[in-house]
Amino acid sequence: MKKKLLFVINTMGRAGAETALIELLKKLDSLKRYDLSLYAVIPCGELFAKVPENVRIINKEVNTGSLNSVTGHSTIVREILFSFFYKFTGFKLMGYMIKNIREQKASGRKLQYDKLLWRLLADGRAASEGEYDLAVAYIEGAAVYYLADKVKAKHKAAFIHIDYQKAGYTPFMDKDCYGRMDNIFVVSNEVGEKFCSVYPQYRKKVRLFRNLLDQENIRNKAVTGTGFTDGFQGIRFVTVGRLHYQKGYDIAIEVLAKLRKAGYNIRWYVIGEGAERRNLELLTKKYGVEEYFILMGARDNPYPYMKQADIYVHATRFEGKSIAIEEAQILGKTIVASDCTGNREQIKSGYDGVLVELSAENLVRELKRILKEPELQKEYAKHVLEKQLDYPEDLEFMLAIMNEEKSR
Repeated sequence: MKKKLLFVINTMGRAGAETALIELLKKLDSLKRYDLSLYAVIPCGELFAKVPENVRIINKEVNTGSLNSVTGHSTIVREILFSFFYKFTGFKLMGYMIKNIREQKASGRKLQYDKLLWRLLADGRAASEGEYDLAVAYIEGAAVYYLADKVKAKHKAAFIHIDYQKAGYTPFMDKDCYGRMDNIFVVSNEVGEKFCSVYPQYRKKVRLFRNLLDQENIRNKAVTGTGFTDGFQGIRFVTVGRLHYQKGYDIAIEVLAKLRKAGYNIRWYVIGEGAERRNLELLTKKYGVEEYFILMGARDNPYPYMKQADIYVHATRFEGKSIAIEEAQILGKTIVASDCTGNREQIKSGYDGVLVELSAENLVRELKRILKEPELQKEYAKHVLEKQLDYPEDLEFMLAIMNEEKSR
């Protein structure tokens, strides 16, 4: 009899963790040994269309459109309202949400209301039916809250994809959901250390699980798409990632303005969509680079653009482990990234790319240096193709969990 596996995710929007989940589901589906199920707390996102046909989607209805579309927004609002009134969940959580708002304000960080809504969305729905051999929350927030409280499974595991401290999660917010996990998988060693600084009591549960990537497929798609058609003859920078404050696009716009003022003929292309679009459009006008900082929106196949870029730039405020960086490495690109969690574990600065302390001045200085040294770009590109990006032992360990006897 096949082992039953359930994966829980917050949404199926086009983003790094969701993309990695699709690759994991494809790999498991190819093994033909498992009964696979998927549940999305908010049943919306383009990547539902990429789910292997043998994976059972538990949600009764799904919206395969973008989370940023009109229908996507309506789906989110509908799910929030349903959860709020489901058995009066919203009223019961009012004290929890108020205390979390106070904690966020006291920390000096930008208020992140989504962190409050994840608990509401998880608590405000019925428990999952049946029992699984292994149930996995593939992302932080609602997925792990739902898994901890609403799913029956012989073994439970959670994935951490981010710098847990900088992302704004707290033990009070989580209500000790990680205490109910048998294993906690982190996408990089540094992500694991950041998580353990918040939850030192769970250090023994933490295990490395690096992203799965279909390298051959990425290389093939990079040469089958059309890529750029704008006829631009200057220098192209490309960044892939959702339009979010975390991704540092406000700094990128300032960098572009400074480089163009210094005489560099550059266009910076951003592939991704998100709630920050309007703010970024206004910022490009403020700096006078609206014709050169191109918000391309989401793309089913970003790889031709990445391959055709002169430099791939990933100047984010924080990361877990960037799939976009790994994809750029597979394509042999020169990469400039911010020196932050995750990025510094993927790039050996000065050997196969450049890490820069995040500021407009630092990025301008390093980008100028690299642009002046084309041989250095070739050297980075050569070394980046030597990197190991496959780790089959990670998946083997996760699947072996189902054969373990739990101590009672």
